[in-house]
Amino acid sequence: MTLKDALLCAGFSLALPVGQTLFKLAAVNNARLSGPLVVKLVTNLPLLAAFAWYGLTALFWFYILTRVPLSTAYVFSIAGSGLVPLIAWLVFKEPLDWRFAVGYLLMLGGFAVIMQGQHALARG
Repeated sequence: MTLKDALLCAGFSLALPVGQTLFKLAAVNNARLSGPLVVKLVTNLPLLAAFAWYGLTALFWFYILTRVPLSTAYVFSIAGSGLVPLIAWLVFKEPLDWRFAVGYLLMLGGFAVIMQGQHALARG
């Protein structure tokens, strides 16, 4: 894997938590809106932003998969998904305890093992 490919995958892994944060902002905003559901959906700007963000990240993911094997690229998305609870704690004041840190460290350890395996396979 080239440095450029690793950076692309890392960028994608950071884009996923941004999308989840936009969806949570949309859910919070939805409670403040009034009117029929359809009106609430089309006037919820964070929701529209979340859909646009996911559209762009889907194109980004497609581009990455033209360069990187799925089994390698997907490992990065798993590492990024662990950031969602941290962002929820920081932005939305959702509860978080030590188990998150332990679980995330285990995930990152698994990430390291998988990447070492991918590196060994690439060397033959």
